[in-house]
Amino acid sequence: MISIVDYDVCNLASIENMLKQINFKAKITKNPEEIFRSKLIILPGVGSFDEGMKNLKKNNLDKVIIEFNKQKKNILGICLGMQLLFEKSEEGELNGLGLLNGVIKKFDTNKLKVNVPHMGWNYVDINKNSKFFFHHSSKLKFYFAHSYYAECKDLNLEAGTTNYGKVFCSIVENSHLFGVQFHPEKSHNYGKNLLKNILKNVT
Repeated sequence: MISIVDYDVCNLASIENMLKQINFKAKITKNPEEIFRSKLIILPGVGSFDEGMKNLKKNNLDKVIIEFNKQKKNILGICLGMQLLFEKSEEGELNGLGLLNGVIKKFDTNKLKVNVPHMGWNYVDINKNSKFFFHHSSKLKFYFAHSYYAECKDLNLEAGTTNYGKVFCSIVENSHLFGVQFHPEKSHNYGKNLLKNILKNVT
């Protein structure tokens, strides 16, 4: 079973529809029992860091996800969902889930001379050590929409990077956690192939 965690943010249905297109069935839910029965939970999201954490806490879903992680079960975070896996963010004051060591930082527009938010298609360089990913060296292209990026304390977490004024971490991965800063559900065949690779490995 695949669960898409419903914490009252946008983008849930588009993830569900993308999974249907690649023949994987998922359920949008905030029910702890359904979540704990899952082989994989997906934490998507669009919005601010504090809003996301408040919504998780409102339904005690933060505790559910933390316990799910303690059981070494598979979690995929997408965009805001990836950022919430970290300890904290410059965007807000609340602590994140703390499942990954690191902080979420804002693009420095004065230093980098780039437009924020980072919107549109961009390339991702894949770390060869990624267990989920692709077995070729060519760059892959995904759709981004964000103003903040993850700064990992442990560089071994970085499974993919992207250049937008600076090179930043766009994919994180450990034994059972996987996060992407971009939107696979808006990335056409690149996104479909990514989700297929992840789901085939964990279900």
